[in-house]
Amino acid sequence: MKRWRGAGWELGLLLALIAELLIFSLLNSGFANPTNLLLSTSDFIAVGLAALGLTLVIVGGGIDVSFGSTMSLSAIVMGVLWSHGMPIGWAALISLLAGALAGAINALLITVTRVQPLVITLATLYLYAGLALLLSGTVGANGYEGISGFPDAFSVLANGAIGLVPYPLILFAVVASLMGLLLHRSRYGRQLYLIGSNERTAIYSGLPTRRVQTWTYVMTGILSALAGVILSSYFSSARADLGASTLLPAITAVVLGGASIYGGTGSIPGTVLAVFIVGYLQIGLQAVGISSQLSNTLSGVLLILAVAIRSLLSTFLRWRQQRQALKHADGGEAVPH
Repeated sequence: MKRWRGAGWELGLLLALIAELLIFSLLNSGFANPTNLLLSTSDFIAVGLAALGLTLVIVGGGIDVSFGSTMSLSAIVMGVLWSHGMPIGWAALISLLAGALAGAINALLITVTRVQPLVITLATLYLYAGLALLLSGTVGANGYEGISGFPDAFSVLANGAIGLVPYPLILFAVVASLMGLLLHRSRYGRQLYLIGSNERTAIYSGLPTRRVQTWTYVMTGILSALAGVILSSYFSSARADLGASTLLPAITAVVLGGASIYGGTGSIPGTVLAVFIVGYLQIGLQAVGISSQLSNTLSGVLLILAVAIRSLLSTFLRWRQQRQALKHADGGEAVPH
């Protein structure tokens, strides 16, 4: 029943995505061009990568609001290393390690102090953002100017394509497939769902909750760093504010995709569909002449609606189950003679 409800929500998301594309196509005839639709995914794939990692955290009952700063810090680490003569490929790989370290620090602080993840990651949001600014200053990129001048081959990573399919979209498909197998087809995924549903019960059941949570935050850090590398390639610049605008879209995508903010529910397919809904919403609104400020407001409205609809749906399903249980109970009573 639970899996059926999840599939029903994902089907609803697919229909919503189709309806969104049709509406924007009617408002702007050039919007539905397949080439434009494919190439425009590069505008929001970085948000999608971050949302995949955030899905794991939220399914496990946690939250990470520092991933945007992790994206920025990792990008700056890559830029600084490249500025000091390291090949860009090695610099990018080390930036992924920096993201993993940021995730491990989040996990350590959360599992040791037992302070709410929101409080811890809010603190590290400012910590990592400050470190990104400090590091960028060491190579003369003061403020939010950024580190630029990367090799052309690096810029192709986010701006190149195989035929009509952009490289970032291919990367996103591969990562989403791997995360889907990890969450839905592995022991780790089953443990993560159990921890998110009831951490105390999971501890009493002997599950390695700290280890699972640690790896979850580490993977989120790695995916955030990967998103930072993609954004740096997209803009041909590594900036200390690179991930500042990704927080709301990524959280909206995860919640709209079916993840509960209380943990225990969520899916990678749902997040993937929601990433395209949120991404094409931003692009479609700009295509019909709506300002980015208003489109951000509508993204916030979409997040509120997603939470409200999920809450109402859960309430309705619980009411229906209770009613069916009462009917079965009444039907099972002996009829007096």
